[in-house]
Amino acid sequence: MPDNIANAPTSETAPLTMSESAAKRISFLAEQEGEAGITLRVTVSGGGCAGFSYGFAFDQDRHEDDVLIERDGVSVVTDPTSLLYLAGSEIDFVEDMIGAAFSIKNPNATSSCSCGTSFAMG
Repeated sequence: MPDNIANAPTSETAPLTMSESAAKRISFLAEQEGEAGITLRVTVSGGGCAGFSYGFAFDQDRHEDDVLIERDGVSVVTDPTSLLYLAGSEIDFVEDMIGAAFSIKNPNATSSCSCGTSFAMG
């Protein structure tokens, strides 16, 4: 494993964190995938109804410049460019009457779409 991943900040000092609810859901979904060492990759890309969109996908690969966030034995990775847009954010998993989904509590977003998968920065 590359040094910058092994020495990545922990969830206590990371510019990106995850809630207990998100960690539990990621753990459950990773078990369903049945692949050892799988992590959730969170990305930000241009597009979406508000300007930028969040992406969530399981990934076996870690890139040399990935930033690793861990909580309760669960790993999340993101790339440095996405981290610029995610700084100070929390990955959460929310269940309500409408459904269940991962959400990003992003203090940098000036607005977001109603479904929460895209956002704008002012």
